[in-house]
Amino acid sequence: MRRIKRISAWILTLAILLTLTVPALAASGVQNEVQGSAAYMVSAVKSPEVGSIGGEWAIIGLARSGYTVPTNYYEDYYARVEKYVKNCSGVLHERKYTEYSRVILALTAIGRDPSKVAGYNLLMPLGDFEKTIWQGLNGPIWALIALDSGNYEIPKNPAAKTQATRQLYIDEILNSQMKDGGWSLTGTGDSDVDISAMALQALAKYQDQKAVKSATDKALTYLSKAQDSKGGYASWGTTNVESVAQVVVALCELGVSLDDSRFVKSGHTLTENLLSFRQSNGGFYHVLDGSDGNNQMSSEQGFYALVAIDRAANGQNSLYRMSDVAKNTSKPATSVSKGNVDASVSVPGVTAPGTTFSDIKNHANKAAIEELASRGIINGMGDGKFEPDATMNRAQFAKIVVCSLGLTAEYRGTFLDVPEEAWYAGYVDTAAAYGIVNGIGNGNFDPEGLITRQAAAAMVVRAAQLCGLDTSLSASEITQTLASYPDGSLVSSYARQPFAYCCRTAILSGSELEPLRPILRCEIAQMLYNLLLQTPLLK
Repeated sequence: MRRIKRISAWILTLAILLTLTVPALAASGVQNEVQGSAAYMVSAVKSPEVGSIGGEWAIIGLARSGYTVPTNYYEDYYARVEKYVKNCSGVLHERKYTEYSRVILALTAIGRDPSKVAGYNLLMPLGDFEKTIWQGLNGPIWALIALDSGNYEIPKNPAAKTQATRQLYIDEILNSQMKDGGWSLTGTGDSDVDISAMALQALAKYQDQKAVKSATDKALTYLSKAQDSKGGYASWGTTNVESVAQVVVALCELGVSLDDSRFVKSGHTLTENLLSFRQSNGGFYHVLDGSDGNNQMSSEQGFYALVAIDRAANGQNSLYRMSDVAKNTSKPATSVSKGNVDASVSVPGVTAPGTTFSDIKNHANKAAIEELASRGIINGMGDGKFEPDATMNRAQFAKIVVCSLGLTAEYRGTFLDVPEEAWYAGYVDTAAAYGIVNGIGNGNFDPEGLITRQAAAAMVVRAAQLCGLDTSLSASEITQTLASYPDGSLVSSYARQPFAYCCRTAILSGSELEPLRPILRCEIAQMLYNLLLQTPLLK
């Protein structure tokens, strides 16, 4: 009897543990598959270019996956985009305006502004309604998805016969719906699963409109009926991964569970079907038998569908709702070749030799402070004092680092909270233009905010790259360096590599990192001085 009770108790405990772990398993879902496919994507698309294969879709999937890509991967891609746009004078295609939509999506995913690319506004063509819809339903579908990805205003296009609006694009999609609830590319013939799913992706944000909600319900019924017994789909007579991938993304954009009973056939789910096309190397076959071999288009669509699933499981913004992406205003890394100093960088010469301050006589950072002061890089705080142990705000840091590199301060209207008349305006905007500092979101810079030691490390490393220094470190080097400090685990993810670099090169010293402590004026002076000593610029 006691044995039975013990067995019963064990079974009960096991049942409780299984109950507790199920949500965690559900939450992680396809996380491992996402990481593996991301690694495959980086290996397959080493140098993404502007293009529907080996370009933007790989960038979008990787950026939305959270995978750690190689150093300068996105920056190098952006540099290629700039070159491409410049070479074609901003005209990506005369008729196919999905070319603009695809690039807009990729740039938004990596935090770049599509309205300012090599002097061209890539949003402008989408302001022309007739030209956008010329290629069929793909035009308005992807115009909406691209515009909504960053909540962009549709520019007034002076060349347009009909100025586009979001409602015009919505109505164009609605008016093209087939009787069975699906859509086709041309609005004629049979409904197509892929186009139908893409239409739902575009309409997902507008479910508050009665007509859109009605059209969505009809389309979901169509997609449910079109699903086969294995949980998959066929397009043009062939069961394939792209079709199920588009349906997956559509449901994730709509917030419809992938386990919704309408989309479970004979016990087979959409996720299960998608994964059945996945190869052991992380890529995807086009068809189940793998007769197509490695198919890059299939791999890219299968990959970003996995990302959509993972983001939904973790309660993140959907694949195409990119308001969560931090803005990136830095210059492309390719403008700073390793070993070469950026052409704009030139450390000021000594103009005030012998400059010193009454409160640094016996200070540990006296030499660094005096050196920078003699070159006009830093100034005192009045009454002949430097106040070495005072903190520094973001505006003050911007000025010092811009002066350290001899950059020309220029106001560009980058941030909402940096007025043109402010003494620091030109320094902040220039530091941002060169990628040394970033905003804090919503178009703001927070000039009065204090600089932490980890934020300073990140900014100094960006300055180091402009000085031609190779700041790259392997993952193991970063881990080992930070692990040698008692507070290394407190360093935020964005600052791990910069902090490790600063420590390994003695730009930053000390027995503790203190990553979250506001940095002092004397520490900033020493860091910049140490940095300049490692370059050929300090003469």
